[in-house]
Amino acid sequence: MGSEPTNSRASDPQPFAPFRPPNRRWLPWLLLIIAVGLIGGLSWYAIARKDQNAERGGMPRGRPPVTVGVAAAGTESFPVELDALGTIAPVATAVVRAQVSGVVQQVSFSEGQIVQRGQLLALIDPRPFENALMQVKGQLQRDEAQLENARVTERRYRQLQTQDSIAQQDVDAQTALVKQLEGTVAIDRAAVRSAQLNLDFARITAPISGRIGLRSVDVGNLVGPADATGLVTITQTAPIDVVFAVPQDAVPELKHAISGGKALPVTAFDRSRSKPLAVGRFLALDNVVDTQTGTVRAKARFDNANGSLFPNQFVNVRLKLRTVEGATAVPVSAVRNGGDGPFVYVLNPAEKTVSLRPVKRGLSSLDKTQILSGVEPGEQVITEGADRLTDGAKVRLPGERGKGDKGAGDKGAGDKGAGDKGARGADDAGGKGAGGKGAAGSGEERQGGEKRSRNASGG
Repeated sequence: MGSEPTNSRASDPQPFAPFRPPNRRWLPWLLLIIAVGLIGGLSWYAIARKDQNAERGGMPRGRPPVTVGVAAAGTESFPVELDALGTIAPVATAVVRAQVSGVVQQVSFSEGQIVQRGQLLALIDPRPFENALMQVKGQLQRDEAQLENARVTERRYRQLQTQDSIAQQDVDAQTALVKQLEGTVAIDRAAVRSAQLNLDFARITAPISGRIGLRSVDVGNLVGPADATGLVTITQTAPIDVVFAVPQDAVPELKHAISGGKALPVTAFDRSRSKPLAVGRFLALDNVVDTQTGTVRAKARFDNANGSLFPNQFVNVRLKLRTVEGATAVPVSAVRNGGDGPFVYVLNPAEKTVSLRPVKRGLSSLDKTQILSGVEPGEQVITEGADRLTDGAKVRLPGERGKGDKGAGDKGAGDKGAGDKGARGADDAGGKGAGGKGAAGSGEERQGGEKRSRNASGG
């Protein structure tokens, strides 16, 4: 019997799988992550070290000097002044009213005109007052004639009495008649003066010197003493006063300044405090403190010859109390504020460095500040570029140029170039390594595939 053919492939033992090396494609990425971590850690350490040096007042090595502006501390005269908001108040204001009733016959002023005391402003029809004056003058003449006749009769009676030719009663009666007529004449003379005064009141004149306001009546209007608005208002503008408020804490010093009789100068400024309007003198201080504001009202007087101050105008007032002579002064821009108070940077000329020095400020003007302690006259302080400085920092004055600036810049550029070159080399090496390993892996896979094919078809 023939033996059945057997399948050699089925009886052949199964071939063993080829050895495959582990997949290491993640290794370049791991190395890259480690490198990035190291670079970040070094950068963080350098920045932290720089901030620590800055907090300690030190300068990191290699930092170029800072260009700054300097000014020398000097001596100045600082005025001690009080600033306040004031209101212009006229010295006198008069409402011109008619003192007799009548019809306005003439108006002799223009609105806004400057008038002098006694100047004619308006005329009321004088004819009624002239007639009344003539009437009382006639009564006065009649009564004066009767008085003269009574006096002559009295003298005659007294002469007859000496001759014992008339009774005493007749003499006494004539004497009483003379006194009665003397009283009548006195009344008539008063009536004449009253009538003359009414006639004078028909001419309305300016009671004070000042500026005329807007008039309330015209020619032909009937006016009288009972009119509330009057004919016109006159406001005295030269001189003129300014009323302002002084803080109660400044009252003792102000009283001490005016106790010597010295005139304190007062300057009135416009709203922006940039343009002086007039210069006057301190006049008076009120006698009570306003409990709501804690201030005391004061008054200053100005000649106001040019009319720059107008009644009820708001102005800024500056009262000069005294002057501090020989005070140490620095520019306002040199003083800076810190956590421990104001300070300045003082220049050390020999080392070209700066020193942080706390100071105590005093008075201030528009561009200067008084230094009570911390800086002496003649020392140089930093006025520009101080925001980039620390204690002990090196500085450079305008116009100077450091010797090593160019070399340092070139060196920095070289370092940067080297760093770029190193980075590029690392990138090339990493890419090359990754590519080589990838190619090797592909070759092994191809070899394993070919071997498996030969084993499968080996029978």
